[in-house]
Amino acid sequence: QVRLVESGGGVVRPGGSLRLSCAASHYRFDTFAMGWYRQASGIKRELVASISHLHIEDYGYFAKGRFRISRDNAKNTVELQMNGLEAEGSDVYYCRIIGTEKWGQGTQVTVSS
Repeated sequence: QVRLVESGGGVVRPGGSLRLSCAASHYRFDTFAMGWYRQASGIKRELVASISHLHIEDYGYFAKGRFRISRDNAKNTVELQMNGLEAEGSDVYYCRIIGTEKWGQGTQVTVSS
């Protein structure tokens, strides 16, 4: 059974950057499309960025021009580089295997001065 573990969240000042990482424990990781989502309390999870098994990237409106998703199939990881964070970026961020209900536990990002 696959397990997803996120890391890299924390507190950052407005305009700052964070790099989130998601480690997957599955031998077929390189066949999965992966996504990063964010969720504020009581609100539906929103897609931030996704990357296919062929490394094709896609971004939600919130991420375009500021964030970059990448993956390393040799390490079974998918990362999200977040630049130019502002207060509205304060959420819990989750990684997911696209098309499944396999989610990580989430990592909190707080943007505050």
